[in-house]
Amino acid sequence: MNYNYYENVKEDVKEAIKNYYEIEEIKEGLDLDKLYDDLFLDDSVTGNASGSYTFSTYKAEENIAHNLDLLKEAIEEFGGEYGEALERGAEYCDVTIRCYLLGQVIGEAIEELQEEIEEEIEE
Repeated sequence: MNYNYYENVKEDVKEAIKNYYEIEEIKEGLDLDKLYDDLFLDDSVTGNASGSYTFSTYKAEENIAHNLDLLKEAIEEFGGEYGEALERGAEYCDVTIRCYLLGQVIGEAIEELQEEIEEEIEE
């Protein structure tokens, strides 16, 4: 089974927002730039602060195994070299993909949280 980075990063973003913000703040809207900056360095979302999300080379290898095209996209976006990234290892590559997707999933994650909050209020 292929690891779905997009969905996993989005779920991590949602969990981080729930942990860091009150329901009212989420409902009213969050500062996307600040949130992005905070989550970019959050090990529970990207692993960028420590250099590892999984803290396991094996797990990182499993995650990227069927996502090499996504890895290539991420490396190109950040202006890196594919071979150099592979030499740096699986955990580096895993973090690179997560950082790349963060900007893509953050808005959708907030929208989903706001919808969940509205549904809970209605019940």
